[in-house]
Amino acid sequence: MKNYIKKEIPMGSKTLVLETGKIARQATASVVASMGGTVVMCAVVTKQSAEGRDFFPLSVHYMEKTYSAGKIPGGYFKREGKPTEIETLTSRLIDRPLRPLFPDFFRDEVQVNCMLLSLDKENPPDVVALMAASAAMSIADVPFRGPMAAARVGFINDEYVLNPSFEELKNSDLDMVVAGSESAVLMVESDANELSEDLMIGAILYGHQEMKPVIKAIHDFSNEVLPERTEFTNPSEEDDKKIFADVKEKTAKGLEDAFTTIDKKERGEKINAVKLDLLEGLDEELHASYLKQFKEVEKEIVRENILGHQRRIDGRSLTEVRNIEIETNFLPSVHGSALFTRGETQAIVTATLGSGRDVQTVDALAGEVKDNFMLHYNFPSYSVGELGFPMGPKRREIGHGALAKRSLQFAVPSLEEFPYAIRVVSEITESNGSSSMASVCGGSLALMAAGVPVKENIAGVAMGLVKDGDRYEVLTDILGDEDHLGDMDFKVAGTKSGVSGLQMDIKIEGINEEILEKALLQAKDARMHILGEMDKVLSSPKELTGLAPYFCKFKVHKDKVKVVIGKGGSTIKGLQEEFGVTIELQDSGEVNVFGENKEVAEAAKAQIELLCAEPEEGKIYEGVVAKVVEFGAFVTFMPGKDGLLHISQFKQDFEHLTDVVNEGDKIKVRLAEIGRQGRLKLEFADD
Repeated sequence: MKNYIKKEIPMGSKTLVLETGKIARQATASVVASMGGTVVMCAVVTKQSAEGRDFFPLSVHYMEKTYSAGKIPGGYFKREGKPTEIETLTSRLIDRPLRPLFPDFFRDEVQVNCMLLSLDKENPPDVVALMAASAAMSIADVPFRGPMAAARVGFINDEYVLNPSFEELKNSDLDMVVAGSESAVLMVESDANELSEDLMIGAILYGHQEMKPVIKAIHDFSNEVLPERTEFTNPSEEDDKKIFADVKEKTAKGLEDAFTTIDKKERGEKINAVKLDLLEGLDEELHASYLKQFKEVEKEIVRENILGHQRRIDGRSLTEVRNIEIETNFLPSVHGSALFTRGETQAIVTATLGSGRDVQTVDALAGEVKDNFMLHYNFPSYSVGELGFPMGPKRREIGHGALAKRSLQFAVPSLEEFPYAIRVVSEITESNGSSSMASVCGGSLALMAAGVPVKENIAGVAMGLVKDGDRYEVLTDILGDEDHLGDMDFKVAGTKSGVSGLQMDIKIEGINEEILEKALLQAKDARMHILGEMDKVLSSPKELTGLAPYFCKFKVHKDKVKVVIGKGGSTIKGLQEEFGVTIELQDSGEVNVFGENKEVAEAAKAQIELLCAEPEEGKIYEGVVAKVVEFGAFVTFMPGKDGLLHISQFKQDFEHLTDVVNEGDKIKVRLAEIGRQGRLKLEFADD
């Protein structure tokens, strides 16, 4: 087999295996990576840059094939369809640490295709896919300043665990994925059970330390596959410098004024006016080059204002959080709602409670999961003053929603504790920095406003970084422009007790321990401030409102489950239609009844208990005559229970029994005797 190369790389107690030259040989580069029985193939394809392109078109696609776990796709069409949420989130996870490792001048199209071929019950595929992508990119002969590697870190029994299994993660207080190069951390994605900042920093550094030998091994692997490489340089470097100087001379004054304008819309108008003046009279062929350097001048001005003068765009100090305004339950017909506004970022967040039937079933390859907590994030174009066509959620919306969900998830009670399905929806109505963290804050308040028993508020804040050589500044509660023109987007969420969610994306080649520690501690101070503002409005859960479904839980004897269900489900369906409720019945006899209000739920409960009750001698019942015969009347006094009221019980004179009693008549009877073979004898009840 031509140029087949295989390398085994120890990683803790496991082994990462990389292979190339065997599969997908017509791609620019391909690698098959495996850890245990989990196998991911990554194929990279590159295409020369189109003329005039002013961005780097990197696209990453992670795909899971159901055959990898020995399954056939569910539904009518028995083949994989559009990307699942897991596939979308994993695609983002791979993209984020790869992107900063390419130089700014590189414009060739690069497509990364990762495909899960085999999945065991031990090794999650996302970390394997990350390292497959790193290895494939390292042998693609592109200006990739890698390799990088990744590690999952758990925290079990007060110890860090490297690459925990699916089963181990169930008992872990931390699920963190760290990606980095040999010198620095590039990306962090995690959720945690209120861990301290020190433990979070320790987890990041532990993961980075453990991946360093893997990075070296991937580097050796790439050198063996591709011993000679193309030298890439910026072909327009000298021209860029000249154009930059010209643009700076013409625009610096106008941009300096624009970046002291607090209002985002007004600032944007001023910047656009400066841009139009720059382009006026300029040859159209030069527009792209001048616009590229215009962005670089913007970047230099904002960054130097921060590094040299500690002056931010909106005039805040580096550690100051913008003004916060909060309203709760401002939507009259919604179970729980919050309007959270921080500066020019605003979110309407709602919480809706449903029955167990509303619980989401996630048919993941690792196994089916029932999820009682859903969080959906929507980012309409009007939130940034732009035109747009409402479509389904894009990658960014899915990613931001997942981050907000992970940050709140630990505090949401289980179905056993609080038997409702919970859906939180965040509608971003204004955006100028960290709408995902606004969703965390608004989500926490909406849950409390709906009466969900979360013990305390959860808040989030986005931190930024501007770094130039040894100079750097960490920014609290960054604006959109500070995110766009800065070097880091570092989001931290949690309670007063600790961190619950953390996401870090680096736009430079990485950051060190000192910056990490400063960012986390500065984020803690900001989080405490935001939590204080939230607690002023709502610090503990409200009572469930009458808008939410009323719930009652009780138990019947397990032998009576079939009675409640009835033939072909007829009895339980009839009860649900009669009372307008949802009934959930377990084989153990546990019954959950959800109704629009207490009255209908309790009425359905009483009927079920009556269905399951056993007749008691001497007890008086309200019965209905079911049938009249020559020797008496059969009376239904309990669901499914008929007893005989003998003709001798009727004392008045009559020619025919139907003269005194008829089918459908309601009469009070006493159960006089339970005879052999369950025969039930009735008598008139004394008044």
